[in-house]
Amino acid sequence: MAIHRRKSTIWLTAAAAAMAVVAGGAAVVAISSSDGAALADGADKSLFVDITKVKPNVKKPKPENDATTGTFTVDCGRNENGHFNPDNFIAQPGVRNGAQHLHDYVGNLSTNADSNNKSLQRAGTTCKNGDKSAYFWPVVRIIDEEEEAEAGEGQEQAPPKKDDKAQQEKDKADKAAPTLECPDVASLLPEDVPEAAQAEIDRELENIEKVTGEAEKKLEQTKAQDRDNVIVGPTREKRAAILNRMMLAFSRQGRQAPDLNPAAACAVKDQNNAGIDDGSENSDAAQAEGTENKKNQNNPEENAENELEGNEGEIQRPAVVDLTFRGSPTGKVVAMPKFLRVLYGDAKAGQNGPKNAKASWTCTGFEDKVLMDKYPICPQGSKVKRVHDFPSCWDGKNIDSANHRDHIVFPDQNGKCKQGFKAVPQLRISLTYDIPLDVQKDGRYLVDSFPEEEHNPLTDHDDFANVMSQKIMNRLVNCVNTGKKCRE
Repeated sequence: MAIHRRKSTIWLTAAAAAMAVVAGGAAVVAISSSDGAALADGADKSLFVDITKVKPNVKKPKPENDATTGTFTVDCGRNENGHFNPDNFIAQPGVRNGAQHLHDYVGNLSTNADSNNKSLQRAGTTCKNGDKSAYFWPVVRIIDEEEEAEAGEGQEQAPPKKDDKAQQEKDKADKAAPTLECPDVASLLPEDVPEAAQAEIDRELENIEKVTGEAEKKLEQTKAQDRDNVIVGPTREKRAAILNRMMLAFSRQGRQAPDLNPAAACAVKDQNNAGIDDGSENSDAAQAEGTENKKNQNNPEENAENELEGNEGEIQRPAVVDLTFRGSPTGKVVAMPKFLRVLYGDAKAGQNGPKNAKASWTCTGFEDKVLMDKYPICPQGSKVKRVHDFPSCWDGKNIDSANHRDHIVFPDQNGKCKQGFKAVPQLRISLTYDIPLDVQKDGRYLVDSFPEEEHNPLTDHDDFANVMSQKIMNRLVNCVNTGKKCRE
């Protein structure tokens, strides 16, 4: 496969100066053309820095006495099945090639532009423990100016293209169909479930999933006028009985039982594009943005190498993908609600400014130094690494918001959530790559980006949608809050 660099503009020099973030004393240097735009042939080498010359800059909050120190690691593979697409069902729902750059996916097998709660729930997963959550980030590529690229260790061979038209149509039909909306249960449980009651709580959470799933399937064959009698009423009664048993499990341990009764109520919701309260639809502003993108967006050109406009080169599969949920330095965490959407970083930080950008880039063995606006050059024996720490303070109510950020935010510098927000397990996604040292020094590895962002390392980002079963989520919270180190 011949890979060619192309001359194109990076961000405006003035904008870069305004948003430049110094990481260990290293700042972005842009080479300006006569019209004020920085030019690049592939990557700008000024965007690469020797990690050994960067000062330590990672500050960790001091743990308080009741800090939660447990971890829960999920093994979802390294995208061995080659699940790629340039979509983003969270930020650009329904828009094919809405990201204009390729994403690596692990976890949920169905993820594409038309993904919704129903399609995500029905899909399979690459996670060994059955976690159906969607985890996805922009791919890293190696570019070569003239020679044909030779596929080597760690380089991703493009999988055969699949005709997913049938899946697209099915996802669209699911999105338009009525859905059964039931309150999340795991997120209503207290932070410290008695150990003696844990097994019973797990069983009943599994029963909640089973009862609700059966009702959702029956909904598809039920006429609108019969929904209350056939679906809503019986489901509410079954859930109420399960929830009552869960409350009794607390009482038998001499504990004040949480009031789970409100979680019995379910309702059928017709998809009318009226809001985002269930995460399957979006606000008027987001819908308008999506419509505009549909008008202006071209479908990506089909090619065997998964190359897109402005994003060319050999895809690098991570040598290590680590998905770990962690606790809070200030206390216990509560469960994430099912279908919670969470964003990390900003794919358009070059245009929007660094407000939502995050320092992601480092090298193995140098994790006390993290770069925001630079790609690292690692010493012999060290590997390029991306570390993505997601926001972990949830508003306790919404699984999405109009800008996909307001419902879940970052804690302050001391690790504390602002008033009205609850600490949930913090997801850390760590991605380690076998990038040859000469490639690093030549500035030939890049993260995929929107074309106008020109592979700016500031735009590194990550996305997560929680589709864990109530049982797995409860197990996760228990591990974190009791200081265990769980791996599944």
